[in-house]
Amino acid sequence: MKSMLKAFSILAVVLIGVLSCRTSRPPNILLVIADDVGMDVTTDMYPGIIDDLIEKYGPSGHNHPDFRKITGKPASTPVLDELAKQGMIFSNVWAHPFCSPTRAALITGLYAAKTKVTTYADALSQKHETFVRKLKDEAGYSTAIFGKWHMAGLPGKPVDYPGMKPKEAGFELFKGNLHAAILTYWEYDYQIQDEETPADTWRTEAPPKKSLPGIAPTTFAPVVKVADTIEWITAREAADPEKPWFAWLAFNLSHATIRQQPSAMAVPNADTLDAESYKEIKECGGSFGSDNVGSCSGEALMRAMTTSLDTVVGKLLEAVDALDPNTYVILIGDNGTPMYGRPNLDFIDNMYITRKGRGKGTAYESGALVPMVVRGPKIVANTQSHEFVHAADLFSTILELAGLTPPEQVPDSDGIGTVPLDAVSLAPILFEKASSVRDPNEGYVFTEAENLMTGGTKMVGARNATYKVVCTGSPDNCEFYNLVKDPLEEYPIEKPESCAGYKDGTWTPADPEWHYCRLKDIVAKRSFFSEGKE
Repeated sequence: MKSMLKAFSILAVVLIGVLSCRTSRPPNILLVIADDVGMDVTTDMYPGIIDDLIEKYGPSGHNHPDFRKITGKPASTPVLDELAKQGMIFSNVWAHPFCSPTRAALITGLYAAKTKVTTYADALSQKHETFVRKLKDEAGYSTAIFGKWHMAGLPGKPVDYPGMKPKEAGFELFKGNLHAAILTYWEYDYQIQDEETPADTWRTEAPPKKSLPGIAPTTFAPVVKVADTIEWITAREAADPEKPWFAWLAFNLSHATIRQQPSAMAVPNADTLDAESYKEIKECGGSFGSDNVGSCSGEALMRAMTTSLDTVVGKLLEAVDALDPNTYVILIGDNGTPMYGRPNLDFIDNMYITRKGRGKGTAYESGALVPMVVRGPKIVANTQSHEFVHAADLFSTILELAGLTPPEQVPDSDGIGTVPLDAVSLAPILFEKASSVRDPNEGYVFTEAENLMTGGTKMVGARNATYKVVCTGSPDNCEFYNLVKDPLEEYPIEKPESCAGYKDGTWTPADPEWHYCRLKDIVAKRSFFSEGKE
């Protein structure tokens, strides 16, 4: 009996030690990126946001003649809506106006002026530091990425994808597409980097058929990406439950495809849609699981594709929650919803009043404002932050979630010097009930891009807690807005004739003119308009 009690005592000590190690090791981190899904498509994640805008612009507010456009139809996103309730949502998150500048900012913690990724065709230099490399090398994480990369540049002469590839960025496994878009959602290059490939090469295979619970085997890209992610996470948990993992899942949904006919958009597989979305597509004659869209509008297709994303994210979260609750989940959009000005390629149907000439590719709110939610251990459920933040801030935030200290300086694009990190950790907001992480007046965030689809239009947006400038072509051609009073940028503020009052100290942050001149000065000195002036 004594020997049996002693054995039980030893076993109890071992189990306590294992459980203690399990709960004290760094958490897992899952980053999910939605493609071309702006805030307008996902307003159901933000209860009350449309009502607040109606109050601001309706008869009791600005009395805008077109205020009824605000109440449109977002996508049906029950999974994301529930995810928002489980964690903290951020209502003032900026990305850059295009996919690759945002991804480069996120992985390096730097704005576009420093990454030199200002268009969707630019390649990110291998000289940059990435938070993924730090997770792997300094915190012992397993790392993998599934889906869209879009940081290595484009295929072409003299070489295909000359910039940073996933393994060069610190990922141990990549399964997805290096390009900006895929051919169709069922036919596409399935590119791989694994233990068999050097860091600067990859192999291309035919897309595999995968399934998810309740979803039939298919090559439909979002299903394959989620199935690949679940398989890898499951394998990591089985192989070494004490080793934390980081997974980056980047959807192509709801981005248009390379093949434009019969449509650049897709009708998702029926078993990835909820009843509401299925009914809408059925009524407009779309053929499920194809790019035969019938008479479905661009707005309807955007909703359906986003609902499909929502459904498969639900399958992913179910698997992750069952495997290991010690996991942070971050979901973010990469830029605003497109308004391409072509038939069936204008998608904004909610939230915004002025839409022509805005949306993806511009520095207006409809091009930069994206949804973001963070859920995980010690984050209070059903909370919201209104702080102005940027996708780049996830660089420092993720490092702190992993127990690492973010650097203050990081290598520049040439690898011969260093530059100050632009990212600011959101940990004080997530865990310490802080209301802000940047000075409301002196602090700023950028959204900047060069739009090759409009002949190379250069735009920079800069904002602080209250004010914003949108500068087109140069820092001397700027519009000025108060985003607290006018979050949809319908009423430009009068600009001062000169900034003499800012320079000589006559104006203070109590004066709107001070903010205009401060933001304009930052654009001139620190955005990609700067040309090394600071």
